[in-house]
Amino acid sequence: MSNPFSKSKIDLARRRHLKSSAKLLGLVLLLGEIDIAWGAKILGVRVWPSEDYTRITLESDTPLPITQQILTNPDRLVVDVQGLELNPTLKDLVAKIKPNDPYVSQVRVGQFQPGVVRLVFDLKEPIKPQLFTLDPVAEYNYRMVFDLYPTTPPDPLMELVKSSAKKESALTKSNEEVDLIAQFATKKDSPKPPVAQAIPEVKEAPVQAKYKRLITIAIDPGHGGEDPGAIGSMGSREKHVVLSIAKRLKDKIENEAYMRPYLTRDGDYFVPLHVRVQKARRVEADLFVSIHADAFIESNAKGASVFTLSQMGASSTMARWMANKENASDLIGGINIKTQDRQVANLLLDMSTTAQIKDSLQVGNSILKQIGGFASLHKGKVEQASFAVLKAPDIPSILVETAFISNPQEEAKLNDDGYQDRIADAILRGIKDYFSKNPPVARRVNT
Repeated sequence: MSNPFSKSKIDLARRRHLKSSAKLLGLVLLLGEIDIAWGAKILGVRVWPSEDYTRITLESDTPLPITQQILTNPDRLVVDVQGLELNPTLKDLVAKIKPNDPYVSQVRVGQFQPGVVRLVFDLKEPIKPQLFTLDPVAEYNYRMVFDLYPTTPPDPLMELVKSSAKKESALTKSNEEVDLIAQFATKKDSPKPPVAQAIPEVKEAPVQAKYKRLITIAIDPGHGGEDPGAIGSMGSREKHVVLSIAKRLKDKIENEAYMRPYLTRDGDYFVPLHVRVQKARRVEADLFVSIHADAFIESNAKGASVFTLSQMGASSTMARWMANKENASDLIGGINIKTQDRQVANLLLDMSTTAQIKDSLQVGNSILKQIGGFASLHKGKVEQASFAVLKAPDIPSILVETAFISNPQEEAKLNDDGYQDRIADAILRGIKDYFSKNPPVARRVNT
């Protein structure tokens, strides 16, 4: 027979346990509310300095409202971030500002008031800031982005003209010498009629010397900054590999008497796709070469490829997949869709011409042939797809996939100095072969 007294004691103990559990649960919920009330967690802070602009990124687990104001004498940008408490990650931002940053001398971080963190950027010159937030994408959570642009942006064409002044001068002198030789040859070879014949004198047109000018090659290392590109199994980042190859190609072009190189990015920072196209057009490039080392869903995919633009759809399923992946670069790198540049981008990307695609296929075939002389090719012909970065309407444009970084064997090659150098050599030989058959049109009349 059961003991009723014992049963009542057990029931009482159960009630007490449930009551204490409820209190504990309430405390947990309360702490959760306090955590939410006190603000988001900062997951990372990053700084990407460049001559174009300096980007500062704060990554958090929830979106945060921000306000900003510009102060002068001295120049400062003051940013208040709502819903934050100062923590060690935020304090790390101070050490991430380097002395070589073109626009920021230092940053001060402090708790302005409860729930509000104030960032004060001391500036080296007046800037035009763009502040915006990005939703989660790829490996990133919410991002607050501060893009600090100079009020007077650098002129890439003027910088290019300065850097190639010696070549331009030597070329002008060469053209003048060719003109003198041509004029002398015309006078010497002109037949003189006998004195007795009364033939009216007819002035012959001088022989026109073939005008030579510097050929400008825009080299576009893919990805950069917030956008690492593809990542290999050994941790190699596409953005670093392709910048290294691009710099090798730049150095080789510098050694050519009739060529000058221009890099769309020369460091680890992000350049939106349409800005890469705009930069090439601003320097009046004769050719646009975008360099990549992409990944595929299958790790055994291998071989180099060359792509051009297509207006009629992709030449293969893989070409379409690659184009879609590259075109997503803006989302990962972080583009401010509220700027007017977006309207320019949409206009620019609808202006592609059949002539541009025809020329692109020619130069693409020349380069693919050269690469195939020493490296395996993914396909033996140039592929086509709707790559946003290839849509300059008036510049032959190609995209070179130097190898698959997703393939462990090819990832090792991509990190090899010898392979990088041979790829750069092959691209240059293909470029020279193309222009030997398709000399650039003179931009001014030779007189």
